[in-house]
Amino acid sequence: MSVLDGLEIKVAFGDVWKESLGELSGGQRSLAALSLILALLLFKPAPLYILDEVDAALDLSHTQNIGQLIKNHFKHSQFIVVSLKDGMFNNANVLFKTKFVDGVSTVSRHVPLRVRDENKQPQTERQRKRVK
Repeated sequence: MSVLDGLEIKVAFGDVWKESLGELSGGQRSLAALSLILALLLFKPAPLYILDEVDAALDLSHTQNIGQLIKNHFKHSQFIVVSLKDGMFNNANVLFKTKFVDGVSTVSRHVPLRVRDENKQPQTERQRKRVK
C-alpha cells in the first residue's frame, strides 16, 4: 500500500497526457504538486505560507512563472520562499540573503530597486520646486 493508492492523477503537458506520476519528470512533478497546492490556497487562503526550494527541479522560465503567479494572485498573503534561483528573486518584494563565513551566520535585508521605485510617492509641485 502506498500514499498514492486511491488517488488518480492525470496531467497533460502540451498534447501529451500522462496517466501516473511515475511517468513525469522531476520538474513536471513539481509543477503538478505546486498547481494542486496553489489551487488549494486559492480555495482556502491563509495569511502566511512557507515554501522551501519548491523550484529546485524547475528550469528558470518555470521558476519565473511561479514567482509571478505567487506575486499576482496572492497579494493579500505573505510568502517566505527559500530559493536559489533568480526567477524567484526577481519577483520578491523583499530579499533576505544569508551567508555563513568563518563560522558566522549573517542575514541581510535587501529591497530590490524595482520595488523601491514602485513604492515612491509622486512628488507634489511644491516638493519639486524645493528640490530645484
